[in-house]
Amino acid sequence: MIAVLGSANMDLMMDVERIPAGGETVHAVRSGRYPGGKGANQAVAAARLGESVVFFGKVGRDAFGDLLLNHLRENGVDVQGVERAESLPTGLATVLVDPDGENAIVCAAGANGAVDAEYLDRVFDRIAAADVVLLQFEIPLETIALLLQRLPTGGPTVIVDPAPAKALTSLPLGRIDVLTPNQSELANLTGEADIIAGAEVLRARGVRTVICKAGDRGAYWVGDGVRHVDALAVEAVDTTAAGDAFNGALACAIRARPIEEAIRWANAAGALAVTRRGAQPSLPDRSDVEELLRFHS
Repeated sequence: MIAVLGSANMDLMMDVERIPAGGETVHAVRSGRYPGGKGANQAVAAARLGESVVFFGKVGRDAFGDLLLNHLRENGVDVQGVERAESLPTGLATVLVDPDGENAIVCAAGANGAVDAEYLDRVFDRIAAADVVLLQFEIPLETIALLLQRLPTGGPTVIVDPAPAKALTSLPLGRIDVLTPNQSELANLTGEADIIAGAEVLRARGVRTVICKAGDRGAYWVGDGVRHVDALAVEAVDTTAAGDAFNGALACAIRARPIEEAIRWANAAGALAVTRRGAQPSLPDRSDVEELLRFHS
């Protein structure tokens, strides 16, 4: 079972001719509303690949909260541990996407900011019973630090997606089995532009393994050695949930497959996600991933 502790947002998406500069107004050529939030995205990504997934977090007692919970249930995600914040709205994100599929995102945490120590106390036992725990940085870092401190060393495999990038100094890094930054996040966290050098900085601080998502360059694994797994070529439409698709697929594969095969599986999920619009609507199912891997084999 995979446990995801993280954010749930409603994404308001706009396709624009270019991402606006400061003080500039641009017109959207298309807009839409999609379920999102890095935590919920990764939960749906893993569930669509056939895994048993439980999502933990908070939404507001509003229409967006209803929509997000219904969508998670429809995709087979257990949401019994999700709570409704009485005085905060559901998290909201505005996503701008340019013609190359690149995006700019502004988030309002809303109920995600209330995923606190008291909430963690109520759901900890269920999280600790998982095989794999997926975490991201769209909920308070203090809650993530507390969870890592409390998880037993022989317990779940912990995968942390450090997005959006924040300083790691408050986290017990030795309890992170796999850290999965993209290249810009890795540079932000370490000050190193080189992927391998940056990964080694994090390992020296206590992280056991680093897997860097490098876009069309694939992914780099840095643990007791270094391995590179090529990307799978696709035509990008919207990159919004590519990293979430990668992490959800990695959580499904990491305990059952050799590491290079697990990363190739995750690369395929991430590649498929960029070929479709929206966050959760873009996430592939198991047959999609297997078909793409067969095609590229």
